Amino acid sequence: MSSITTQSAGTGPLEGLEEITSLSKSEERLIVLASSLGTMFEWYDFYLYGSLAVFLSAVFFPSGNPTTALLASLATLAAGFLVRPFGAVFFGRLGDLVGRKHTFLITMLLMGLSTAAVGFLPGYRTIGNAAWLILLLLRMIQGLAVGGEYGGAVIYIAENSRPRRRGLLTSWIQITPTTGLIMAMIVILGSQAVVSPAAFKAWGWRVPFIVSIGLLAVSVYIRSRLNESPVFLKMKAEGRASRTPIRDTFCRWNNLKWVLLAIVGLTAGQGASWYTGQFYVMFFMQQVMKIDLHTVYLLMTIALVLGTPSFIFFCWLSDRIGRKWILMAGLLLAALSYRPLFVWLLDAGNPDLVAATARVPVLVHASENDEACRFSMVASLVSTHPDNSKPCVEAKKYLTSNGISFTYAPPIAGQPVAVTIGERTIDGFDPQAYRAQLDQVGYPQAAVPAHIRWGEVVLILWLMTVVVSMVYGPVAAFLVELFPPQTRYTSLSFPYHIGAGVIGGFLPFFATYISIADGNIFAGVWYPVVIGAVTFVVGSLLLPETLRRSTQQKVPY
Repeated sequence: MSSITTQSAGTGPLEGLEEITSLSKSEERLIVLASSLGTMFEWYDFYLYGSLAVFLSAVFFPSGNPTTALLASLATLAAGFLVRPFGAVFFGRLGDLVGRKHTFLITMLLMGLSTAAVGFLPGYRTIGNAAWLILLLLRMIQGLAVGGEYGGAVIYIAENSRPRRRGLLTSWIQITPTTGLIMAMIVILGSQAVVSPAAFKAWGWRVPFIVSIGLLAVSVYIRSRLNESPVFLKMKAEGRASRTPIRDTFCRWNNLKWVLLAIVGLTAGQGASWYTGQFYVMFFMQQVMKIDLHTVYLLMTIALVLGTPSFIFFCWLSDRIGRKWILMAGLLLAALSYRPLFVWLLDAGNPDLVAATARVPVLVHASENDEACRFSMVASLVSTHPDNSKPCVEAKKYLTSNGISFTYAPPIAGQPVAVTIGERTIDGFDPQAYRAQLDQVGYPQAAVPAHIRWGEVVLILWLMTVVVSMVYGPVAAFLVELFPPQTRYTSLSFPYHIGAGVIGGFLPFFATYISIADGNIFAGVWYPVVIGAVTFVVGSLLLPETLRRSTQQKVPY
């Protein structure tokens, strides 16, 4: 692979160095392909787990309460994200010490093997609690690996890119979530097409996890052909590499302040906006709007195919006008638009539910501040059977899981909870009576396909994708340019995975939890709205523009 030459234009953290690469087009394509494949693998697995969470909850968790099992399944998904920052530190240190190539080859192997193992894991009925414990362990191993995967991929591309093409070339990493989602949906839909619904529920859901072995083999082969990053080799040859990247990242204020600002001024909002517009929206359409899984995947696939070019466009634009204000504009749009877009989405996707909600409000007779009606987060994960839970909590779970918002009304003496639907008040937690009354007053059990306004739904999903692309597109080049090469792998990976792993990864669980606790099916959307607004203000005031910085800038302390 060709070498890099450098012309120095400054040494400070806000000053750039112009660098010129002589990579051939074939070398450039290989670098982008090899780096992107592993990251696409990450998102393929994420979408598999998230999209099949309903099936996984039935197989690996105790039966008795489907809503609680689903929440536990989503919490297991989130646990994989919780350990990402630890993986970012561990593999980031490795990448700063021994190199980019070998580190992200290791992370891809761990990630791929953990994905495939889910497909072979016995269920709860076979091995009991060991099933969900092993599933949790696999998710955490993968989370650790992913913590080092993204940073290695974007750094490798950026350190092999000309400054004027850095945003454009890293855009291929930024579209891997979309391509991973499309691949996951194609594999899932293909598996469903060749087996019966009963067979897919029993064992067919395992197929998408198992076939990932093929993707892993191809990815490992291509990555093994890469050379080490020329920036890293040059830094090592000149004796400028950090011997203690963790200490230099977190114990030196001149570097730590940029790590902290990257989190509260960018990656927290980036993670929340991305997971809302590309993942939680799918969960919302299935669980709240009651659109069947096949239709949800079809709608999302259409919207994502139409929206994917926007990622490349905004990355290309960031090479010309700068990265910061494209990122900030995306955060602001997410904060302002997500709630009205979700309201519009419900009306376009299930107008019968919207009409029934307006015509026949639902009341829950209980005190929301009463301990007997408080939705405990711990209880939501530990309790697995209605008999062990609170009737008021179970009533609220039932309503929101059926896409029904409610308001609180004065408690009825002698009853832990009562629910009024239309002119009938039902004492206690009685799901069969609830359903019968809901049917009688016109609440649909599922979205009617003929009533879905497809054009509007696709437009809404496309608009969300465009907003996401503004935030997620240029972020890779921005973070690479924000940190010096001596600690880049560690410094970049940690804030990214706090945002994408913790803030974003926990979004599906927290949004569901907030909606159930509040009684409004749109309440969960306040999670990304508030985070997006805060990061917009902090980032606008305190983050610098990084365009034209060199990937070989000297350490800022």
